[in-house]
Amino acid sequence: MGGCVGSHHDSSGSLNENSDGTGVALGRNQPLKRERPKWKSDYPMTEGQLRSKRDEFWDTAPAFEGRKEIWDALRAAASAFESGDHMLAQAILDGASITLPHGALTECYDELGNRYQLPVYCLCPPVNMIEEHSDEPDGSDPDSGAADPSGATPAPGGERLLRLRLSTGRDLRLAVRSADTVGAMKRRLQAVEGVAPAAQRWFFSGRPLTDRLRLDQLNVSRDYVVQVIISQPPAPDTPPLGHGQAAGEGPCTEPEDHRPTASSADY
Repeated sequence: MGGCVGSHHDSSGSLNENSDGTGVALGRNQPLKRERPKWKSDYPMTEGQLRSKRDEFWDTAPAFEGRKEIWDALRAAASAFESGDHMLAQAILDGASITLPHGALTECYDELGNRYQLPVYCLCPPVNMIEEHSDEPDGSDPDSGAADPSGATPAPGGERLLRLRLSTGRDLRLAVRSADTVGAMKRRLQAVEGVAPAAQRWFFSGRPLTDRLRLDQLNVSRDYVVQVIISQPPAPDTPPLGHGQAAGEGPCTEPEDHRPTASSADY
């Protein structure tokens, strides 16, 4: 997945080595090319899967690096480019002072020299796009709504694997049930990863998920990814040291009085 890699370039136009191994004068800006890139997905992809993949990128990439206003401009330019409005896409780039060394949105820079990379799937659909088929109800998918034609709530025994992507960079598949609430799934994740539910924030298609929502209400297909942002717990408070007591010392005691005392022989 592409993203901002946080590199900088010299605005004087010196030759730098890019990711593709070619030296390009990064200080020079080329106009956006009209040709749409052609690419093939690793697997036949439906429109819903492509939309989910794009939402996942646009929701996560700006959260790590780069300037939000530049990401917003790139998203608007990518949308205009895909719809064929080349002039609008170029105007958005010019207004945001975005530089294209290669004339493509796959690699661009802002005026501060930050590098942004857009994956090709955000610019156009793959050549092996397929149509979604919803007329094959076999009852195996608890989210398809075809398990019970009467419309009744599916039994809580329908277990499945839910794809999660944690903000720590870890991807996993969590065993859940179709009737589980988000709160219940947070507790399942706690049992696997040891992360308290209060430290978890779940997102799907760019919107936060509340604890009362059930899985069968989210329409999460098997190939879709739910994002989980893990917040760091606050550091435990250390007990205050006693008055006049340094770290590692025992309790304070009164000093002994070694002054000589008067006796009857002294008189």
